[in-house]
Amino acid sequence: MLRHTRGRAYDELAWLAERGPLRTRGARPVVRDIGYYEPRPGAIEAFARIGAGDRLRAMAFRLELGQDLRWRCTAVELGGPRPPRAEAD
Repeated sequence: MLRHTRGRAYDELAWLAERGPLRTRGARPVVRDIGYYEPRPGAIEAFARIGAGDRLRAMAFRLELGQDLRWRCTAVELGGPRPPRAEAD
């Protein structure tokens, strides 16, 4: 996954994976809706609404096109607690 992420996105994905925020008991998570916005050429901000039972969550991520013409995830957000930010030096 590292080669498909850049910057904080890798840390954010690892933090989310450790906590399993989409895990539920009973109903399996299902993607209910997806969408995207192109804020500029070479950047896409996408979202998914994920339902599990009576819960609905939103997940958003940003993809940027690199000079090597590969898309990389540069940011990830999921409703709920967020990973702590590292302090700047």
